[in-house]
Amino acid sequence: MLFTNKTIFITGASRGIGKAIALRLAAEGANIVIAAKSIVENEKLGGTIYTAAKEMEAAGGQALPVQMDIRFEEQIDNSVSQVVQAFGGIDILVNNASAIQLSNTEQTEAKRFYLMHDINVRGTFMMTKACIPYLKQSAHAHILTLSPPIDLQPKWLGPYVAYTISKYSMSMMALGWAAEFKKYGIASNALWPTTTIDTAAVRNLLGGEQLAAMSRKPEIVADAAFEILSKSPAACTGNTFLDEAVLRNAGITDFDKYAVTPGGKLYPDLYV
Repeated sequence: MLFTNKTIFITGASRGIGKAIALRLAAEGANIVIAAKSIVENEKLGGTIYTAAKEMEAAGGQALPVQMDIRFEEQIDNSVSQVVQAFGGIDILVNNASAIQLSNTEQTEAKRFYLMHDINVRGTFMMTKACIPYLKQSAHAHILTLSPPIDLQPKWLGPYVAYTISKYSMSMMALGWAAEFKKYGIASNALWPTTTIDTAAVRNLLGGEQLAAMSRKPEIVADAAFEILSKSPAACTGNTFLDEAVLRNAGITDFDKYAVTPGGKLYPDLYV
């Protein structure tokens, strides 16, 4: 299997897109690090790092559940140390953990602004920094960040300034790391869905069941991530990908299988 003996550290992997990516790579024999806060199941969100770990192992991979809050550097460093002790190194980092609030400037409370930037920007940066020494030692080193293509048109910037600048910061970091770490053979790319994805965030924070019915399943992002991470780091770096484009380039034409409602209307994701 393609990812046998490869160790993949995924933030926010206990549910949603992060979990789908983890399962896809576990099926290829990877060692999966499920790094998230959830150790007790939340009825609205579902899943913990422990239940996710069992699913990874059932899928064919090795799993290490690690409780971690990406806002705290000490927890990041401790998590990385646990992973290196368990698996000997880190080959791939997937920066998936993220906080969202779609509000305009006047409606964005300071605590929500700080939360989005603590997780999306600072957390992603510090997580990557902690993994770099080990990625340098890998022969198949990738950083994949879940963030959108950067488009400075006012229609994207205007509605949700706080959230948008946090996600664009993630994309800028992904592009910057591609240049910074190219000499070490470390690839860095960003990936974003073309349509909304049926996740707890969509159901609980955005559009509920109605929007979920117009969404695709997380597996489309997972399959796109698999395609990106399968490529040679030297041949695939410095991109801000959309999932559908990645899969079309890989020869996939049947996208109805990913739809929550096959044949139904799909809702474009933010920044697409």
